[in-house]
Amino acid sequence: MFNDLSSPLSLLETRRSGKPRDMVAPGPSEEELARILAVAARVPDHGKIAPWRFLIIGPDRRDAFQALLEEVYREEKPEAGRLELESVAQFAQQAPTLIVVLYKPNAERSIPLSEQRDSAACAAMQLENAATASGYVSGWITGWAAFSDGVHARLCEEGEEIVGFVFMGTPGKPLEERPRPALNEIVRTW
Repeated sequence: MFNDLSSPLSLLETRRSGKPRDMVAPGPSEEELARILAVAARVPDHGKIAPWRFLIIGPDRRDAFQALLEEVYREEKPEAGRLELESVAQFAQQAPTLIVVLYKPNAERSIPLSEQRDSAACAAMQLENAATASGYVSGWITGWAAFSDGVHARLCEEGEEIVGFVFMGTPGKPLEERPRPALNEIVRTW
């Protein structure tokens, strides 16, 4: 087991991201994914406006997603070489499960847009926690596609932005622990 699932706190203490390119099948089943998404929707949400959405890109849509990314990449970078295009294709096809976390600000409400965006980021993090609790590994990636106007125009509804691409699956190799900051460097008492 790559995470300690013996208690909720142990799970959070040992949760770490995996590299989507190293993830293998299986990913969450439909039932598991529905539960993961339900957990992800239980985040702080000032005003109860749910300024986030989840877009599942299923295995049967990965080739179309790859084609979309390649088309936009070529439009935005016509000089792109073979290695760049292979990287775009690899991004689209990695890991068994892909959820795009979307943020749609609601300017009609008095809730600060920064708080709405924070709620969307919490939803992405909660996806990762729920995947871990379900026995999978996940990786939240942004990169070029998350900030591309062309990708937004083809993938998002009007006014939506991409918070990130959350990939899920089974680790194909041991997860690496990264250095964590020492608490005395990040905690202060006022």
